[in-house]
Parts: sequence; structure tokens; C-alpha cells
Amino acid sequence: MNVHDVIVRPLVTEKSMAGIAEGEYTFAVDLHANKVEIRKAVETIWNVKVERVNTMRMHGKTRRMGRTAGRRPDWKKAIVKLVAGQRIEFFDGLI
Repeated sequence: MNVHDVIVRPLVTEKSMAGIAEGEYTFAVDLHANKVEIRKAVETIWNVKVERVNTMRMHGKTRRMGRTAGRRPDWKKAIVKLVAGQRIEFFDGLI
């Protein structure tokens, strides 16, 4: 799997922005990516050193439009902790 296919998008929420102060960055990642692939992708793309990776599968919510009920797709979230003193410049303008 290509490193640019592993990271889908950064997650920008109040909770994820609070984690940046501790060096934790949150991403939506490919559903089939494992922790080793996520670590390699972050280290390669942003040229940083990763301390640990926590992942969780998020179940898609059920949504209704009138009588019709549908379901959003499942997705995977990764919280990446960087080694102390390192940061990703992409997030600097957001906080």
C-alpha cells in the first residue's frame, strides 16, 4: 500500500486540537491499514519520528431521509503520538 493511500485526511475537532499540545495528532486512515503502515506513512510524509500509534474502528451512523434509512460507512481513526520536541507544521495554522 502506498504511504499516501494510508492517510485519508486529518481530523480537525475540538478534542483532536487539544491533543496537539501533547504531541498527539489524529487522522482518518484506510480501513485496512495497520499500525506499522500508519507509522511509516506519517514518518515518511511529514519527516517526523513517531512514538506510538493508537487505532480504533468507528462504526458508521444510521441516517434517515424521510422513510428511507441508510447507513454511513465504517472508518478507522488513528491517534499518532510523536517523540517529544517534534511537530507537524501542517497543523500549526489551525490552533
